[in-house]
Amino acid sequence: MGLIDRFSTIFKAKANTLVEKMENPNETLDYSFEKQRELIVNLRRQMVQVVTAKKQLEMQKAKLASNITILEQQAKNALKSNREDLAKLALERKNSIMMQIQNLDKQIADIQGEQIKLENTERRLSAKVDEFRTRKEIIKAQYSSAEAQVKIKENITGISEEMSDVGNALSRAEEKTEKMKSKAQALDEMTASGTLTDFTSTYSTGDTDVDSELGRVSMNASIDQELAKMKSELGQTS
Repeated sequence: MGLIDRFSTIFKAKANTLVEKMENPNETLDYSFEKQRELIVNLRRQMVQVVTAKKQLEMQKAKLASNITILEQQAKNALKSNREDLAKLALERKNSIMMQIQNLDKQIADIQGEQIKLENTERRLSAKVDEFRTRKEIIKAQYSSAEAQVKIKENITGISEEMSDVGNALSRAEEKTEKMKSKAQALDEMTASGTLTDFTSTYSTGDTDVDSELGRVSMNASIDQELAKMKSELGQTS
């Protein structure tokens, strides 16, 4: 296969795919149904034409048959008048008309056979078209149902994707929160170990040292008072 043939094959494949995507099964089914109905309409028109032609031949046959009776009567009258020559002429015309009637009978029989064939074809085609119409409506209903299900599932898929994005955002927020908590704990540990200086703790420690010193002074004074009392009780001089 040449390069041009390969490109042609690829183009046809892509074109068929595009057409398949754009094709609406419902419209295709309705179009096919209308085409089949047109066939039935054309077939019935042909049947009307055949029946009309048969009727015309039958009318022509009836007219010829009426002439036979007239010719027979003319032949009898000619014989009564001793005109055998006229009687013979009348009978010759009668025989000619009878041959024409025979030909008409053959044509009428042929047309009758064609009419029967057309009628049988019309019945079969009408039955198939009715069956196709029933199947068409079923397929259209199934396609509409499937199309609705696809749209619902596509919507659900879109919702799932949105929920997935929300879930990812929550996960990222939780991850950041855990990192901040770990960082805070690490800072606390570094401050406790002296790696970092907590100035707020320094201020509070200074206050604590002053309080402790004041406490010791107060406690020493109390001890001195109690010691002096004990010495006084024992009669000892300070």
